[in-house]
Amino acid sequence: MKLIFAPWRIEYIRSPKHDGCIFCDFPKENRDKERLILYRGEKAFIIMNNYPYNPGHVMIAPYRHVGNLEDLSDEELLEIMKLAQLMIKTIKKAMKPEGFNMGFNIGRVAGAGIEDHIHMHIVPRWNGDTNFMPVLADTKVIPQAIEDSYDELKKALEEVLKEERY
Repeated sequence: MKLIFAPWRIEYIRSPKHDGCIFCDFPKENRDKERLILYRGEKAFIIMNNYPYNPGHVMIAPYRHVGNLEDLSDEELLEIMKLAQLMIKTIKKAMKPEGFNMGFNIGRVAGAGIEDHIHMHIVPRWNGDTNFMPVLADTKVIPQAIEDSYDELKKALEEVLKEERY
């Protein structure tokens, strides 16, 4: 068996797990950097995935606790899509990906880790970002620390917001 040394994971292993809904609770706190919140809109916000598929993996969620796409208001739907557009521009500026996976996991069987609060995933992709590790070793290697990804995206987001005059 091959071992991969990842000492930063011990912090997650030892840390207490959040009992509530992160999409409801985290925006109520005044700890955006610690909670990885990149942007706050009127009806929805952007938060980084703390367990990303790739660097730059973000989620967009409404503030309102809603589990189904069909229960979102027109205003929430529009803002989620506008924030997705904003993040695509931001991630392109910061990380220069060659493509994206975007979507919602609705229901546990569809892969929703938090199934009672709908959220959209945006995952940047690069040619060659998949390799033998997930298939043979059931291991995914993330080449950038989450804090570094946050800082990189936050800086690019501020530049895009200034350019776009949001």
